[in-house]
Amino acid sequence: MIIGVPREIKNHEYRVGMVPASVRELTARGHSVFVESRAGLGIGCRDEDYLAAGAGVLDSAAELFSRSEMIVKVKEPQPAERAMLRKGQLLFTYLHLAPDRPQTEELLRSGAICIAYETVTDERGGLPLLAPMSEVAGRMAMQAGALALEKSRGGRGVLLGGVPGVEPAKVVILGGGVVGANAARIAIGMRADVTVLDRSIEALRQLDREFQGRARLLYATSEAIEQQVLTADLVIGAVLIPGAAAPKLVTRGHISRMKPGSAIVDVAIDQGGCVETSRPTTHEDPTYLVDGVVHYCVANMPGAVARTSTFALNNATLPYIITLANQGWRAALKGDPHLMNGLNVLEGHLTCKEVAEAHGLEYRDPHLLLA
Repeated sequence: MIIGVPREIKNHEYRVGMVPASVRELTARGHSVFVESRAGLGIGCRDEDYLAAGAGVLDSAAELFSRSEMIVKVKEPQPAERAMLRKGQLLFTYLHLAPDRPQTEELLRSGAICIAYETVTDERGGLPLLAPMSEVAGRMAMQAGALALEKSRGGRGVLLGGVPGVEPAKVVILGGGVVGANAARIAIGMRADVTVLDRSIEALRQLDREFQGRARLLYATSEAIEQQVLTADLVIGAVLIPGAAAPKLVTRGHISRMKPGSAIVDVAIDQGGCVETSRPTTHEDPTYLVDGVVHYCVANMPGAVARTSTFALNNATLPYIITLANQGWRAALKGDPHLMNGLNVLEGHLTCKEVAEAHGLEYRDPHLLLA
């Protein structure tokens, strides 16, 4: 198979779809890999490193898209990239289609086969290609939140861990999954006052076994969310419904009653955000104020630590890339129901039920389409 790895063009996105070591695994199996020139510079990988791994280096994205059977990326294709997709071409990347109707419609029109990292599942019910970036984003959330609380950035001027004689900041984490658990670990390590809310009793039990009383663990009723958010210094939005738009757990009314200078880091912004006042921001301009509350809503948080993120992501995606290249997308999807769950768009048909429901579009069962 001919595989193309373009340079990411989203604002301040430095990650890359494949590192040289991953390229070597594909070329050793007889596949051809083309990498756009300078695609890996953001993580310290030069064109020469890709050439040494057996890749070809192309100067333009247009040539790379035209020559490749499969495109491997990190972030959702931007409008200029979507225009280069063609019928029958395979796209393997994060998509996050539920809050993004324009992208959904353009991918449908392209006729491409689009597999989303974030909806691929595993035998334990997990999301193996989302998990590494969720780990990164959860840990980064506390860094971002600590900065947002600084007075010079519009925050309350509160130190997360406090000091002897001064109470620590109250951190409220909405969601106890991968993002929330990682955020809580860092917050506890920074000696903050930590509360995690979730609607899964089993998730709360797991966190209780790990944290041993170092965090409050509450069932996420509407009343509990309101009480905790209104008294928080920092709120971390870590809610995920796979493939679907995130529920709005924090309302505009909550925001207007929060402490002036408190902060929100909405990690769920990729799926539309779990805060009613959230809107996507970039690393270039990451925060804004609503009713005196600092909002950090960067849609590609892990891109700021691009080297760590890229290698962590490649560790997870490489086996799937090899399977798709060795078997072809049709056989690979038929042979793996968990990879099939990653299929969002198939040659003009929407094959992810949650995305279809989010946009009121027709859903088609991928198993029937491939039969």
